[in-house]
Amino acid sequence: MLDEVERWLARRSWAAADRPLDLLLTAKRGTTVSVVLPALNEEATVGEIVTVIRRELMEAVPLVDELVVVDSGSSDRTTEVAAAAGARVVHRDAILPRIPAVPGKGEVLWRSLLATSGDIVCFVDADLREFSADFVSGVVGPLLTDPDVHFVKAMYDRPLGDRAGQGGRVTELVARPLLNLHWPQLAGFVQPLGGEYAARRSLLERLPFPVGYGVELGLLVDALHTVGLDALAQVDVGSRKHRHQDGQALGRMAAAIYRTAQLRLSRSHLVRPALTQFERGEGGFEARTYAVDTEERPPMREIGEYAARRAA
Repeated sequence: MLDEVERWLARRSWAAADRPLDLLLTAKRGTTVSVVLPALNEEATVGEIVTVIRRELMEAVPLVDELVVVDSGSSDRTTEVAAAAGARVVHRDAILPRIPAVPGKGEVLWRSLLATSGDIVCFVDADLREFSADFVSGVVGPLLTDPDVHFVKAMYDRPLGDRAGQGGRVTELVARPLLNLHWPQLAGFVQPLGGEYAARRSLLERLPFPVGYGVELGLLVDALHTVGLDALAQVDVGSRKHRHQDGQALGRMAAAIYRTAQLRLSRSHLVRPALTQFERGEGGFEARTYAVDTEERPPMREIGEYAARRAA
């Protein structure tokens, strides 16, 4: 590990308990905080997450000012459950309708900047179980107490079933090797692909957003190049339990992440932006080919509607 990274780990890695809520409220001083949950068919979990955030960080203490669930076309009761729990629910397609939406998590996160107004924006995945408010207060905390910090990722244990620490397979097989080889300054991040993180709006609006699964790696790498390592941090929030995807879905995720990394290394395009996988059918193994996300959204501050709203 680089000496620079060892120094960064000592300076910029904390636990959520290091900043109790009373300290954060004192430091808030008019800074507004938006929490965004990107959601697609998460009726089983989204309600509890919204309930915990509202109860503990909006009603018990005024840490979070805005709680928005951005739905990307759920076919279940995600939107009804989220609204009943107290979130403002916005459909992805209703945000910036001038630009047709494409499928993907990054697309939802990018559009959420136009649907929110907080000085700090915190993203939380909507499939978490046994959710703790520390996932929000933990990553928001350094941004409120240290003006030199601009981007904060959550770190945590990721159990896979009853096996501790076996989650995060794409992180260990794809993202961590890529970061260590090509961006060794980021080797100290425990969960570089984690979906729970917060950043200053002034940074997020300057970054391009990969539309799909590559968004977390893309934002982390671009944040490094934009504000430098010392402006990045991570906070231990305990354990993260969520719905795990099957191996083939992870393969598609890995391909999108590799493509995101390749684009940042060369600013070129994949020769063939597709991934072929195999599934056993009635007649033997059958090929299934999936497109790899090759689109990115520009920095939000370049969008006319966003600039007009900020100027108003």
